[in-house]
Amino acid sequence: MFKIIKKEKLNESVTRLIVEAPHIARAARPGNFVVVIPAENAERIPLTIADADKERGTISIIFQIVGATTRVLDSLKVGDEIAHLLGPLGVPSHIAKYGTVVVIGGGVGIAEIYPAVKALKSAGNKVIAIIGARCKDLLIFEKELRTESSELKITTDDGTCGRKGFVSDELKDLIASGEKIDLVIAVGPVPMMKVCCDVTKAHNIRTVVSLNPLILDATGMCGICRVTVGGKTKFACVEGPEFDGHEVDFKELTERLKAYKDVEKRADEHVCRLLSNG
Repeated sequence: MFKIIKKEKLNESVTRLIVEAPHIARAARPGNFVVVIPAENAERIPLTIADADKERGTISIIFQIVGATTRVLDSLKVGDEIAHLLGPLGVPSHIAKYGTVVVIGGGVGIAEIYPAVKALKSAGNKVIAIIGARCKDLLIFEKELRTESSELKITTDDGTCGRKGFVSDELKDLIASGEKIDLVIAVGPVPMMKVCCDVTKAHNIRTVVSLNPLILDATGMCGICRVTVGGKTKFACVEGPEFDGHEVDFKELTERLKAYKDVEKRADEHVCRLLSNG
């Protein structure tokens, strides 16, 4: 069992949990994820490790309440235990001294870029972070990223914080300014990552994206996490989650993410009824 030692609401739909998991904390590297089963007989879901404290033996996981399993996870309190936690999983981010790296996060992806920003900065890079959300109230990790990055740029759809517009607008302006960009990393909703890749491809700027396909066993056996990259089938759980964004088949990824929407909706409605009945 993995005890929750801190719980924090980052906004109306996003929660941060700090969980005792010493073995995972010691081995975790930027880009890794864990598979979480919040309660016995609950569904398995993958969540990125947003931070790890090796000395305290804890990891941070951030999730958005979007369905049945995340709702069950959010119902847990400090002192409760997560039934199962498997990790660290996935291929870690390749951290090196590239030069100038632009790291882009959208929505919950803002928290997911935090470990990479810290590691890239420590490796001697100039790290420009761009984060975006629908409005100011939905922005997360602003303080942490302002501290760890060389420069932080903020966008909101409605203009309530930072620039009114999208992260891709800031990326376009940064390229147009003549800034020499050696690498772009984008993490967030699929449409956001695709647009960022379209922008950088036109300028031949290497771009890495972190994909979020459906994941079940996380061992590469079931094949549900398959994505097409460069015309070849890849298993995101063991070969990713990071891939060359210019080679990802985003259309296929988008369609596969819709596969169980009806089932997920019914499951969420069932869990809502159970939780409301106490």
